[in-house]
Amino acid sequence: MAHILLVEDDSSVRKALSRGLALYGHEVDTAATGQEGLAKAAGAELVVLDIMLPGMSGFEVCRSLRASGQTPIVMLTALSDDLDVVGGLEAGADDYVVKPVEPRVLDARVRAILRRGAPAGGGVLQRGALELDSGSLTVSKHSRPIALTPTETRLLFHLASHPEQVFTRQQLLEAVWEHDFLGDSRLVDNGVQRLRAKVEDDPASPRYVQTVRGFGYRFGPF
Repeated sequence: MAHILLVEDDSSVRKALSRGLALYGHEVDTAATGQEGLAKAAGAELVVLDIMLPGMSGFEVCRSLRASGQTPIVMLTALSDDLDVVGGLEAGADDYVVKPVEPRVLDARVRAILRRGAPAGGGVLQRGALELDSGSLTVSKHSRPIALTPTETRLLFHLASHPEQVFTRQQLLEAVWEHDFLGDSRLVDNGVQRLRAKVEDDPASPRYVQTVRGFGYRFGPF
């Protein structure tokens, strides 16, 4: 299914998740430290990254990976602590799961993220200075390409395909992150924040991805 890099210092967890993901059809490479993870990340289609690592933390690894590319990242945390969750999302993670996690749950998250990069069919959307090509899933502004992660791409395409329609955070969680439960709205808020930083002229006064206070987000109006 996918080439996954699992960065986890606990050998028992590393072996269990690696074996479980392999049973679901994934090719899994592993690393026990952040430095080793960075060295092996180049060929991975997705990185599953523990926060608590010896030496270089998962936050540092995540920021480094995000600075050098758009590879999807799922953070592993032993606690659903706000600081861990927010820190991982702000570092650039696409999603997170709380340990202990069953391989089938992690597999579901992995597959959901990978679907965000799947071809969406032909057609080009022109929205202001933005051009969204749904065939190649590429975005440009003033004819200059914008590098987006799969999550950011899917969020932008979903909003832009329904201009001026207001979506709640829960609706976006279901449509973009494929969370079919009352999920964590911080995933949406952080995703919007990162998307605005890339597509808006002034992220503090967004033109494209606008906030509707008390409800959620919409694309436009201009």
